[in-house]
Amino acid sequence: VEAYHKRKLSDKFFCVYLDATYLPLRRETFEREAVYIAIGIKPNGHKEVSDYCIAPSENIEVWTEMLQNMKSRGLKQVELFLSDGVVGMKTALARTYPKAHFQRCLVHVMRNICA
Repeated sequence: VEAYHKRKLSDKFFCVYLDATYLPLRRETFEREAVYIAIGIKPNGHKEVSDYCIAPSENIEVWTEMLQNMKSRGLKQVELFLSDGVVGMKTALARTYPKAHFQRCLVHVMRNICA
């Protein structure tokens, strides 16, 4: 796991999808925790899990740290980021990847409208 999180990343992804999901994890108690996932799509269409991490809940500080970590491991250019409406995501992306575009995930938009 440690080697996975330290591996060198491709320098360019066309698109990176960022999302967190809650899974029940057994630690001292049996509670749901946020699993953050970044899935990158290379210019040739190949998809890969760029990074992931686990935290008690979803927040922008963890996303910012994850983005900075991916950049330090070699990911220099992203054309488009897709994400839900987590507060502060656009700002964090603009600081880390200022040339990248951002689009809110339409599945998340539709879920919010239906709710």
